[in-house]
Amino acid sequence: MPYGLDPSFLKPITNIPKLPNKKPIYSTSTSALQQPPTSTPSSNTPLSPRSPTPTDRLAVQVKRARLVLHSYAASAEESLNNGLTYLLRKETSLANTIASLAPAPETGEQLLPGAIYVLVATMAGSIISRNRGLFLRAATPLAVGITAGWMLIPATMRNIADLGWEYEKKVPAISETHESIGRFTRETWRQAKIHARAMTKWADQTAESGREKVEGWVKRG
Repeated sequence: MPYGLDPSFLKPITNIPKLPNKKPIYSTSTSALQQPPTSTPSSNTPLSPRSPTPTDRLAVQVKRARLVLHSYAASAEESLNNGLTYLLRKETSLANTIASLAPAPETGEQLLPGAIYVLVATMAGSIISRNRGLFLRAATPLAVGITAGWMLIPATMRNIADLGWEYEKKVPAISETHESIGRFTRETWRQAKIHARAMTKWADQTAESGREKVEGWVKRG
């Protein structure tokens, strides 16, 4: 052999040991696929309740106190607003009521001089009845003042009467009594006028008859 090689080197190798059958590292065997997955904690799993800390309890109490204080403050503010609104409405109503008592311009009535005259007449009635009984001392100035008012400021007195009647209608007993007194007064005044006309007619007839008799006596002279 050239190069000094051994001729036995060229013989085929027949005694190679058989290697065991190994699986590849990327093999996807069914056993690996069928292996159950490891359980992971679910996000929906409720955690065990944690007891509140002193800070949490203090925060709850502070929240309740703030809510209570806020409710009291809101209630006080609402009450104050309601009170102010009520006073404003009463003030407006009083101003409108006083303004409605003034006579209308077309009546030509002047309130200021007329009211002064009525006040003077009321004081005069009080002076006149100062030596009388208690009832006369109370009734005379009132009667004189009302009479002077109806004579001097009739439009204003009519407005006052209408306003008083509106308040009287809220109390049925007073309104019914007022109506009864009004009917009695009107009927008495009507009967008085009828009797006055009858008396006037009788006096005229008596005077005419006496005059005729006197004239007859004079003529027979």
